[in-house]
Amino acid sequence: MSLYLDYNASAPVDERVLEAMIEVYRNHTGNADSRTHIHGDDTRNIVENARRQVASMLGIQANEAFFTSGATESNNIAVRGLEEYAEESGKKHIITTAIEHKAVLETVKALGRKGFDVELVYPGRNGRVSAEDVLGRVRNDTLLVSVMHVNNETGIIQPVREIGKPLKEQGVLFHIDATQSCGKLVDEIREMDYDMLSFSAHKLRGPQGVGCLILRRRNYALPPVKSVMYGGQQENGIRPGTVPVALVAGCGKACEIAGQEYKDNDRKLTELKKCLGSLLKESGLSYHFNGDQNFCIQSTANICFEGVSSEALMIITKQYCSISNGSACTSKSYDPSYVLTAMGIPDEEAGCSVRISWGPDTDQRAFVYNIQKLLETAKALA
Repeated sequence: MSLYLDYNASAPVDERVLEAMIEVYRNHTGNADSRTHIHGDDTRNIVENARRQVASMLGIQANEAFFTSGATESNNIAVRGLEEYAEESGKKHIITTAIEHKAVLETVKALGRKGFDVELVYPGRNGRVSAEDVLGRVRNDTLLVSVMHVNNETGIIQPVREIGKPLKEQGVLFHIDATQSCGKLVDEIREMDYDMLSFSAHKLRGPQGVGCLILRRRNYALPPVKSVMYGGQQENGIRPGTVPVALVAGCGKACEIAGQEYKDNDRKLTELKKCLGSLLKESGLSYHFNGDQNFCIQSTANICFEGVSSEALMIITKQYCSISNGSACTSKSYDPSYVLTAMGIPDEEAGCSVRISWGPDTDQRAFVYNIQKLLETAKALA
């Protein structure tokens, strides 16, 4: 059977997470915002326990975590939710990068059509933007800087730690999309300075359909974010709508597990990446990694197999492994990856590039076998 190697798109649900969700579905009926009966109290306790689990993993206060449907919604709230504050303060300058997820790029573009001044920072061939380049663009009217922690296509870690502290000192709002790093780079996230942070539970082996927006308090006050939807006052008015208790419980459990096991998981991920490196060297193929591997997360590799069409390779090797050539949100497009293009990688190289991503539960023996089959096929196509 084909080995799943597209964890950056969505990771398999941990069995312990699934059990926690089933327990809620079976035995805990009620709306967490119902305050007149014990069933509401019961489900509210589950939600608040999950909030504490998220907070523990991230090293924040529980009242700084707000549940959403996932990182896309969280990104939208973090950016669009500042529109009213921007109009009041006169700060309408936004800095972000050309390699952000579409959930950020399309959102800032929408604000650009409303008169906001949006600047895009481009990375080098190493896949990283320069912290100095980002900080050098800050102006008196800068409202927001938004930089992802780990790029979803290349796995390259961006210099968010170097960016966060100076922005805090200047009083500029800083948002981090931590979708690909949450639950993995745990120690680093705990040490970062930021105002807002987004993640999805399904990227750290939780359920799809739930995530968080973290809003850090400064002098006891939250960032000036308003809800982008109308409805009730759930999640302190940040995100209206009935809280999906079972999904939230799954998100909390996934965070609890990640907080306990991330160091051991990193060792497993590193070992798998070493195996991949050895197999590539032994393959005889002409290849190179896209992005500087000294700054790459241990669960991802974006590889250009020179002269090998990525589309052909993925189709022919479907029976061996499930891989991709970019973000799932743009997978229906046959255009070159906008991330690789922004890095200055020629279209012909981008068209020969694939993304392989794995998890701590990936079986090493199966990984070696199926990667060998992938490389044999690539060699035949070259």
